[in-house]
Amino acid sequence: MLQEDTIKAKHFPSPVARLRDYAQMMKPNLSFMIAFSSIVGYLFAPGIAFVWKDVLALFVGGMLVTNASNIINQIIERYSDRMMKRTKTRPLPDGRMGITEAWILTIVSAVSGIALLWVYFNPLTGILSFISLLLYGFAYTPMKKIHSIATFIGAIPGALPPLIGWVAATNSFTSAADTGGWILFIIQFLWQFPHFWAIAWLGYDDYLKAGIMMLPSAQGKTNFTGLQCMFYSLPLIPLAMWPYAMKMTGITGTWVAVLVGVFYFIMSWRFYRKNDKKSAKGLLYSSFLYLPAVLLALLIDRI
Repeated sequence: MLQEDTIKAKHFPSPVARLRDYAQMMKPNLSFMIAFSSIVGYLFAPGIAFVWKDVLALFVGGMLVTNASNIINQIIERYSDRMMKRTKTRPLPDGRMGITEAWILTIVSAVSGIALLWVYFNPLTGILSFISLLLYGFAYTPMKKIHSIATFIGAIPGALPPLIGWVAATNSFTSAADTGGWILFIIQFLWQFPHFWAIAWLGYDDYLKAGIMMLPSAQGKTNFTGLQCMFYSLPLIPLAMWPYAMKMTGITGTWVAVLVGVFYFIMSWRFYRKNDKKSAKGLLYSSFLYLPAVLLALLIDRI
């Protein structure tokens, strides 16, 4: 059995190599998308104008907290990551970084991000960011080896960024006036299921070797996964009309969001019917299109 101290830095890397490792630990593409959705939530709030310093503060704070969450995930999964082709070259499983250094990076990033959001915007924004970090790092991550309900748990912190952005603008999320923030939360929450299940289907063999359970069926790569993708993508179509009904966005943005939602559902249906690698990739690529397209459409046509 692997011991705690078996994963250690192999050597003293150059500053450039170390920065490259830090970037890999922080998963910048994922962090950018999450920070972007928080900015959309912020700008979607009523009476908020685009001010560079405010948007930059929210972006940096969101990136720092998300970076910390991603590093916690990799610390906990470092032995599992060794078993998967996609992740075995990450700094921790490859031995290029030690656990202590990873935890220091986590703490610095988390404290800096939460403090920035707390002080610059309001304490509620910082608290929600901290809750999101805890759910992702210490609930979703370990649950992945226990039960497929991990996808549901992970979808909660994954959907919190636009609501956090809304709270940064309004300092509230419990009043009737906060419906817009919750609409964005629900859209991002539902979007994640087809997205994650397409990834899990494509990486099923690797996940199986690592003992990670992500697909909704214990039988593995059956078309039940596609059926569930349809179940979660279908509500996104009427949900796209909700902001228009609430007089929060215009008809053009609504039509774009609806049409992209229809496309997302069709790709889920295609995945259900074919249940093969090509349809799984098609669903994954459509998920990359769906979220930024819908968020931007609703934001640009905001009333």
